[in-house]
Amino acid sequence: MYKKGFATVAQLHEFDEFIDARSPAEYAEDHIPDAISCPVLDDAQRATIGTIFKQRSAFEARRLGAAMVAENIARHLHERFQNKPKDWRPLIYCWRGGQRSGSFTTWLRMIGWDACQLEGGYKAFRRQVVSDLETLPARFDFRVVCGPTGSAKTRVLEAMADQGAQTLDLEALAAHKGSVLGALPDRPQPTQKWFETCLTRQLRGFDPGQPVYVEAESRKIGRIQVPEALIMKMRESRCIVIEAERAARLDFLVRDYAYLGDDLDELIQRIDHLRKLQSAETIARWKALATAHDLPALYAEFIDRHYDPLYHRSQNRNFTRIDQAVRFDTTDLSDIGITALARRILLTEAIAA
Repeated sequence: MYKKGFATVAQLHEFDEFIDARSPAEYAEDHIPDAISCPVLDDAQRATIGTIFKQRSAFEARRLGAAMVAENIARHLHERFQNKPKDWRPLIYCWRGGQRSGSFTTWLRMIGWDACQLEGGYKAFRRQVVSDLETLPARFDFRVVCGPTGSAKTRVLEAMADQGAQTLDLEALAAHKGSVLGALPDRPQPTQKWFETCLTRQLRGFDPGQPVYVEAESRKIGRIQVPEALIMKMRESRCIVIEAERAARLDFLVRDYAYLGDDLDELIQRIDHLRKLQSAETIARWKALATAHDLPALYAEFIDRHYDPLYHRSQNRNFTRIDQAVRFDTTDLSDIGITALARRILLTEAIAA
């Protein structure tokens, strides 16, 4: 049970809905999963009240802020909660569990709903996420799927998930394919905090009694940092290596990165990111291939001159058990081939277990 009108992070599961009373900017950076944004002060109002508090007086700030809060809560009640039944039990939170969530909770309780305020607010939730990321990875038996770029590792993970395996797709959570060319055209990367919130939620849902398959990653996926405890656990875990024929990898890359050919300026910009790693002559040739829209030739050079040398340098250094890895050859990275490869990996794993 929770004390009347308040609840802790450990009691989140007891509520029907989470209401984030913070400003839209705070909500956009991170929030409790599935929470709805109902700010008692919007971004501009919060800035105004903060300025009055600092430059004039706390009383004037509270006097104006109270009116704004009342107007906003009334609007939310009218627009968002008119159809809620009497037994609806929402949990309301703000930054520290103070006046913003307290005001909202008071109104909802006066109506008759069993609304509660989150003790410690978002900061308490965030502390729990940080704590979980330090301890949760140690609970699981990770199997790290390795292979050079173009081996369809992410697609293999997806196929394994479709066949019932537990998989952790870090690139999906980070909205990035991991390489210098990996930014997605239609999906910006999340904030670091939101990535960590979603990662924690997924880890909590895994069964420790079953293996968790994850793709080999570096410490950063785009601009997202993989938590230290997770990356260290992955690097000491068992490895599975996909050894795809070069022609199959090139064919897969041309399909998987086809969207890069739709925006020449963006492709040129990404090639420029490799200036510190490649000669000026190589960069100029790659730009010419991009301009000519010769993606097969361009991606073939990426494989031979950038991705493969980087892979061979990093894998042996980063994953301590890669020499003992089970290796899976393939000449087919079509959709059918990927499904078959995933099935072969899981069958081999089941026999080994």
